[in-house]
Amino acid sequence: MGDTVRWGVLATGGIAAQFTADLNAMPDAEVVAVASRTDASAAAFAERFGIPRAYGDWAALAADEDVDVVYVATPHAAHRAAAGLCLEAGKAVLCEKAFTLNTAEAEELVALARSRGLFLMEAMWMYCNPVVRRMTELVRDGAIGEVRTIHADFGLAGPFAADHRLRDPAAGGGALLDLGVYPVSFAQLLLGEPDSVQAHALLSDEGVDLNTGILLGWAESGASALLSCSIVADTPMTASVTGSKGRIELPRGFFHPERFVLHREGREPEEYAPGNERYSFRYEAAEVMRCLRAGETESPLVPLDGSLAVMRTLDAVRDRVGVRYPGELAAMPV
Repeated sequence: MGDTVRWGVLATGGIAAQFTADLNAMPDAEVVAVASRTDASAAAFAERFGIPRAYGDWAALAADEDVDVVYVATPHAAHRAAAGLCLEAGKAVLCEKAFTLNTAEAEELVALARSRGLFLMEAMWMYCNPVVRRMTELVRDGAIGEVRTIHADFGLAGPFAADHRLRDPAAGGGALLDLGVYPVSFAQLLLGEPDSVQAHALLSDEGVDLNTGILLGWAESGASALLSCSIVADTPMTASVTGSKGRIELPRGFFHPERFVLHREGREPEEYAPGNERYSFRYEAAEVMRCLRAGETESPLVPLDGSLAVMRTLDAVRDRVGVRYPGELAAMPV
């Protein structure tokens, strides 16, 4: 791996545009190719961002010998197919979240990457954010004692039309996989996989979740997490972690925070605000490139076993509320 890591971008939607703009601002990254389902979409994206090669099909990007790593930015219903195609072609992959539609698909991707010794990472940019990393260190070092409760929410008011991808079961629609993945990932970053999962949801006529409440529990510690996600309500989008000796509060936009406040008994509130770029995808891109240069096939910040654990929880939530996507069995193992 040279000093400059050469990226391919698979898909041309909004998040692909944001990620590509951030890559273009990094001196050690170069976007050399983009792929879409149509030549026109790929060509327009390439012209917009100064990318030298544009492909109207995914396989051509996967076969491009000048690409070191592919960023998969399709809707999550296509993650298994897109990431799998790139891994089969021998490419390292950064795949957007939710990692896949379900645990079975995620396990297939992880097994494929591991069998071929290829790098694979879920694009959980929250885990790479310096503020979140510092918060995690404090919690693990016992700054707030033993974790007792976690609260986190992510909701958008919409409204989203019935033909919007967030309402489309075939696209993996609903609040949970698009938004709920953040509160669940936040809780499991600090406490690991839960022992119990309870959930309640308002479902749409199409059969996707519009508004979902989740209660996670950990048997040994007695800790719990109260989480919610919505595509019909503008929630605070905040998070807090309360322990036996204090608490940490993250403001609106907890999944890409600029700061947090540590509260400890007998002390003034302590604010941590390092001045990082709140909306930047550069932190996760930098972690991918660090891993590739070091010859690592998994990131310690976003480990594959952690992504699998989150998918198992998301499956369990969907099982509780009765959301199934086309092609899935009537009952999923949880």
